[in-house]
Amino acid sequence: MLRTLIVGLGRAGAGLHLPVLLRLRRTAVGLFAPAPVLAVDPAARPAQLPAELRRLPTLAAARAELDPARTVVHVCTPPRARAALVAELAELGFERLILEKPLATDPADLAALAALVHRHRLQVAVVAPWLASALTDRLTTLVRGGPLGELRRIAVRQHKPRFRRSLTTDGHPTAFDVELPHSLGVVLRLAGDAEVAAASCHDLRAAGRLRPGLGGARLLLAHHGGVRSELVSDLTSPVRERRITLRFAHGTATGHYPGSADDEYAQLRVDSQRLQLREVFPDDSLGSYLQRTYARFLAGPLAPEREFAPQLRAVQLLGAAKALSGIAATAPALTAVAPCEPELTRVH
Repeated sequence: MLRTLIVGLGRAGAGLHLPVLLRLRRTAVGLFAPAPVLAVDPAARPAQLPAELRRLPTLAAARAELDPARTVVHVCTPPRARAALVAELAELGFERLILEKPLATDPADLAALAALVHRHRLQVAVVAPWLASALTDRLTTLVRGGPLGELRRIAVRQHKPRFRRSLTTDGHPTAFDVELPHSLGVVLRLAGDAEVAAASCHDLRAAGRLRPGLGGARLLLAHHGGVRSELVSDLTSPVRERRITLRFAHGTATGHYPGSADDEYAQLRVDSQRLQLREVFPDDSLGSYLQRTYARFLAGPLAPEREFAPQLRAVQLLGAAKALSGIAATAPALTAVAPCEPELTRVH
């Protein structure tokens, strides 16, 4: 059985990983050691913590209480300076790591992180809940020989209002780093490797303030097998949407990933001349992902090529998209802008 150390108790660590881990510890028998979850948080967060969690001041203090060979470390800090943190964990002997997405936000950090993983032969899993999603499993089955024929196009829409976090934090410097890493992994699994054909992004403006490159992003991929994918994310949308549409030779499949942890149900609609189908089903993708990852760690060493390499490719594509869109890998800081009149858009 494995112990757990969470590094970072922000939105990802305390808001996503911790509740799922506490639930899995009650249901996934044989994976988790009965000792408390430990956490180290570089930021001062006085929020009340559950009794099953113990917070420690430093990674060295955590190392004194843990056997690295029997510990999984959840790295839930922002992607900036990720390589330095992973280096410290490796020096302390920790080798089983679950890294929050994105892996890095610029090529230099990505190269440094990749070098660390391979030099220390770290067993790295990158948080990719959509790859463990029940909806993704159903879409994969359709692509690999379902009744709809050859896959031709994929369209993904990931929209949500993200004003407060964008205006008050800087962990994700551009819109390419927020939602698109989830869907990019899925389209690469469904359609294979690709090159960036086009990319763009726009700024976030609210209450007289500006965050360059954080309003939204668009990514067009040309897959080597001939499929085209378009991924669009609007972080100024008034509503949430996580929709994926697959167009086949003989029909269309439209899936909706759960919009939030409040209602973990996905939907799938299949339309063709021979088949009309609508399904609504539970889809606890993060829970499934973490349970599968702990089971893989227990089964034996997880080579870097197993899961790290595909995620490395995804970050490389996002880097190419940033360069093509003209946004710096590390976007400028929050600035004030002069008030302006609301834009009026003519509807044709």
